[in-house]
Amino acid sequence: MTTDSSQAGFEFAVRFIRAQNDRLLFASATAALAELAKIDADQAPVIAAAKPTTDLIPLAPIPAGSFLMGSPEDEPGRLNAEGPQHEVTLAAFWMAQTPITQAQWREVAGWEKVERELNPDPSHFKGDNRPVEQVSWFDAMEFCHRLSHRTGKNYTLPSEAQWEYACRAGSTTPFHFGPTISTEVANYDGNYTYGQGERGISRERTTGVAIFPANPWGLYDMHGNVWEWCLDAWHNSYEGAPTDGSAWMEGDSLGESLADCCAAGRGSTSPRTADRPTAATATRTTASTTSVSASVASPDVFRLLRAGSCHSHPANCRSAFRLSLLPDGRAFNIGFRVCCLPQG
Repeated sequence: MTTDSSQAGFEFAVRFIRAQNDRLLFASATAALAELAKIDADQAPVIAAAKPTTDLIPLAPIPAGSFLMGSPEDEPGRLNAEGPQHEVTLAAFWMAQTPITQAQWREVAGWEKVERELNPDPSHFKGDNRPVEQVSWFDAMEFCHRLSHRTGKNYTLPSEAQWEYACRAGSTTPFHFGPTISTEVANYDGNYTYGQGERGISRERTTGVAIFPANPWGLYDMHGNVWEWCLDAWHNSYEGAPTDGSAWMEGDSLGESLADCCAAGRGSTSPRTADRPTAATATRTTASTTSVSASVASPDVFRLLRAGSCHSHPANCRSAFRLSLLPDGRAFNIGFRVCCLPQG
């Protein structure tokens, strides 16, 4: 084996090991991380809602428009599951300016149950202004149902297309702020770099929401901090995906998606695997206690996660990067944000 190929193999092995460590970190946290959780949450400024439908959750208006969803084949860190790129045209909607905070979660958890109980204090890293985490897709959907019942508005998780469209805010680069990322503008694992970026700090915990700059449409924390649930089921590619921004609800098998994501992305300049959790590492409860509605959502269909987290490699925080997890999975870097759709 040549020196170059040996070096390439070594680098791939390092990235693979890092990807395993970067898999969503679950409830069996280490003592060191438990100590970090005791640190007071970073404080963030109060956000004024553009036009809130409830005083509890500030919302930003997302304009109608079209965009090219997915990543080009020459984008560094690209995985096959991010293609093919395809045009999507969306109607206007509203999106929460930040991931749902622990204070917001606790308030809604105290409201009348729609279909399931909610733990009012599930988070590992405590702080009212920190994002809620250790919530499942089913938990997030219950939160949306309660908002809808209380306000009369149509709250839901964003579709994957809505999430990426809102994240990009008109940009076509890997991140909404440009071709690279730094820990001055996002919370991720700064021990690693992307593109021409430099190393930064690794906070190893969530931060308060909105302490970093918003994107042009007024959304905070779209890259890093916590993974965010989307409404869609997982698919191995965008072949046959909706083009109207709606959620894609019937999913592919895990085996195919694992094989796809564990291969080097075509056109990627830095082969790596996705930081995907597996059934063996996910914190799960039984199907009988997780189904919001067995006729609508199966506990065996993988759901989409976006954004990356405080533990993620920067390539996994790109606008186009996608990850999946069973809907009853929980981890202390998984949260969500809501969107509000027009009545009709």
